[in-house]
Amino acid sequence: MARRDEPNRRAIYATTLVAFLAIAGIAVVDPILPAIGEAIGVTAWQVELLFTAYIAVMAIGMIPAVLATGRFGYKPVLVAGVGVVGVAAILASFSRNITQLSVLRGVWGLGNALFFATAMVVLVALANDREWVVGLFETALGLGFAVGPLLGGLLGEVSWRLPFFVCGMFMLVALAVAAGALREPTHKQPPVRVREIGRAYRRPAFVALCAVTAAYNFVFFVILGYTPLFLGIDVIPLGLAFTGWGLGLAAGILVVGHRLAHRIGAVQTIGVAIVGLLVCLVLLATSAGLAESVVVLVASGLCMGLANANLTDLALALGGGDRRVATGAFNLVRWGAAAPAPIIAGKLAEHSLALPYWVATGVLGAGVVVYLAFGHMMAAGHNERVIWRARRTPEEAIGEAY
Repeated sequence: MARRDEPNRRAIYATTLVAFLAIAGIAVVDPILPAIGEAIGVTAWQVELLFTAYIAVMAIGMIPAVLATGRFGYKPVLVAGVGVVGVAAILASFSRNITQLSVLRGVWGLGNALFFATAMVVLVALANDREWVVGLFETALGLGFAVGPLLGGLLGEVSWRLPFFVCGMFMLVALAVAAGALREPTHKQPPVRVREIGRAYRRPAFVALCAVTAAYNFVFFVILGYTPLFLGIDVIPLGLAFTGWGLGLAAGILVVGHRLAHRIGAVQTIGVAIVGLLVCLVLLATSAGLAESVVVLVASGLCMGLANANLTDLALALGGGDRRVATGAFNLVRWGAAAPAPIIAGKLAEHSLALPYWVATGVLGAGVVVYLAFGHMMAAGHNERVIWRARRTPEEAIGEAY
């Protein structure tokens, strides 16, 4: 379907803009983590509470957010989420200690749960071309991860508080955009029940994807949350380093991810991504200097982009007919697995700077094993095949996937 055939393009672009600002708000914290720790006087693992509190509340809030859409509609829940993020970010800029800051980051995470639980479903419902709109959404995430660290580095040079405040103001602008431009999907669906989300985990192919994604997202936030402390450089150079990482992520989504998926399949593209990321973790753990670490960091962003370009679309395909159920079940695992990663990395770093990367290597290694064992099931559910399994009959493929 050509893009000119999209009648809801304005609403789609508005939702994508809000997604970009939301992700930039996550990444803006990266360059200022060491500065926050120094200003407030806390240890590495306490600084990592900023990520863990945020992600944990976001994971827990996903299911109530999905349920709320059935009662109040998509647009009110999405707009409420954007507003909560804006207010929490502004208040965070006035925090006096790590407890206040962590609580407000948790509130921030709740707002993002309300947004991310609804945004993809709204986009897919409004669009005629699912692949295009999923690619657009993932592109916004990639660019947000690229711009956020640069913004955090430049503003953080003035004060660690300024990135939070500016991010909050951006989200209030996004609130105005969302309130004016977003549209409720015309097709009304019945409310989602918790047991329906539970049923998604009875689908073997979907469960296999969730297991691989859990390992991957744990590693994602070890790199995102711990590497700023590992590099040990000033705010602006740190912002530039993570901007390079974000550009690698965006390139993986925009330039390589979907093209590679069209050649070898989405499932095998994810395999390339997680194996490449596994190599990057080993290189970070054994890095001989700053330059090597930054190069590997950028390379890890490219690998993550390959994964991000395909994970969401696969989840929607394998999670069942109701995209709200698939989104809620997938995001619960995705963010739930990510939540403990930063604080675990911070505690491990007290024993060895390389230890968080070695533990992450073990976690992702387990994910690779699951991928090799069950990748054929995911491929069957997406009408693909993997090279290490003989081609199955259609009846066998359907039986394995469902």
